[in-house]
Amino acid sequence: MIDLSKHKLELTYPCEWCYKIVIHDEHDGHEIAKDVFKDRPHKVSHSKVSSKGKYKSYNIELLVHNDDDRTHYHKVLHEHKQIKMVI
Repeated sequence: MIDLSKHKLELTYPCEWCYKIVIHDEHDGHEIAKDVFKDRPHKVSHSKVSSKGKYKSYNIELLVHNDDDRTHYHKVLHEHKQIKMVI
C-alpha cells in the first residue's frame, strides 16, 4: 500500500480545482460559495443528497493560482459554520 502522507501533490499552477462540500439540507451551497469566494469567479453544482435527505453535497470549481491559494480556501471552507465536511 502507498503511504500518501509521504508524497507531495504535484500540480502545475494556475489550475482548475474542485472542492466538494457536504452541508445540512437546510443550507444552500450557492450562498455558502458566494459568502466564501465573494466576487472571485467560481462555479457551483449540486452533487448528491444523502439517503435519508439530511445532507447534500456541492462541487465548487475555481481557478487556483498556487498551493497557498488552494490550501487557504480549503481551510476557509473547512472552518465555515454551515459546512459539515470538505473533500
